[in-house]
Amino acid sequence: MKVGSITHNRNLSVESKGSKEKANFSDSFNLARRAKTKEELLNILDQFTLAEKVVSAEPFGNGHINDTLKVTNEKGEIKYVLQRINHLIFTNVDMLQNNINIVTNHIRKKLEAKGESDIDRKVLTFLPTKDGKPYYFDGDSYWRVCLFIPNSKSYEEVTPELSYEAGKAFGDFQSMLADLPEGSLGETIPNFHNMEFRLEQFHDAVKANAAGRLEEVKDLIEEIEKRAEAMCIQERLYREGKLQKRTNHCDTKVNNMMFDADTDKVLCVIDLDTVMPGFVLSDIGDFIRTGANTGAEDDENLDNVNVNMDIFKAYTRGYMETAKAFLSPLEISLLPYGGRLLTYMQTVRFLTDYINGDTYYKIHNPKHNLIRTKAQFKLLQSLEEHAEEMDNFMKEWL
Repeated sequence: MKVGSITHNRNLSVESKGSKEKANFSDSFNLARRAKTKEELLNILDQFTLAEKVVSAEPFGNGHINDTLKVTNEKGEIKYVLQRINHLIFTNVDMLQNNINIVTNHIRKKLEAKGESDIDRKVLTFLPTKDGKPYYFDGDSYWRVCLFIPNSKSYEEVTPELSYEAGKAFGDFQSMLADLPEGSLGETIPNFHNMEFRLEQFHDAVKANAAGRLEEVKDLIEEIEKRAEAMCIQERLYREGKLQKRTNHCDTKVNNMMFDADTDKVLCVIDLDTVMPGFVLSDIGDFIRTGANTGAEDDENLDNVNVNMDIFKAYTRGYMETAKAFLSPLEISLLPYGGRLLTYMQTVRFLTDYINGDTYYKIHNPKHNLIRTKAQFKLLQSLEEHAEEMDNFMKEWL
């Protein structure tokens, strides 16, 4: 969710979760929705408790999931962000907004307790409707409004310096939410990072062989199967009471932070739609999979695909500075495994879709999901080759 003023695009190799996770569903959303007139948009805005008169709402940012609009006052100043929620992806809008309200209110209280100033720039502020609801339904779409964060910017590139800041920011985010009791939040996307569930989907696809592609990918199937048991560790540890679920962001990327335009310091974490219960291995693993990949997610030249250890170390160091206090020794020791887990999971998901006949992810050519599978598997192999180095790096905090 774009809530600040400037986006810096110097190295656009990172694809947002929304663009790949839910592309086909987003296409359906695009077809189902219709453009609103200026009068209709102003009427929607009038349902919310705005502090001043607004005169326009225009498209803003480049998000793939929701429609986002900047809302200006009579002076031409951007004051609010209006967003149409993609309810084909987030089917339980009440749960979605309840999660966001719980999280933002909890963070706000923590910032107030620390005596922080300028809090409206350090946590997202969503406004209720005039009848006290967190969203407005106009008959076909769900809408929400939050305050615009002035004098802010975001980045798209992944550098060691920004990775360190990202690690600190997401660690601090989780730290402030660490005392939320388990069960406080719902799963906005059930089983999102559940490896056992993803393997069930994979096995169903192999059994059905709907597109007749098994023979072509038998070597990849074998590679997945021989790692399957080792990649379900977090679910087993959870059942044994050794690993707990925490409040995860579930989209840990550099472009999901806002920076002060003058000082370049992190203001807050944004894009809270996928905040839900999960394991910390997933959050750090998602950043390693996306941010520490030297190639593209669908790179056809597998020589380009390796893990960038400088990015891994920078992000992990930043993360541990703010997260160590609430992490268990077991969680700390397993953080590098999280990178392998999320990369393996995405390998499985791309291959599952290819075997099924490309029914989930948007593709640009008939082999696209197979190309993605091979690129993710190459990254997994690189992570496995660096596993000992990564584990040794974590000893500083054990």
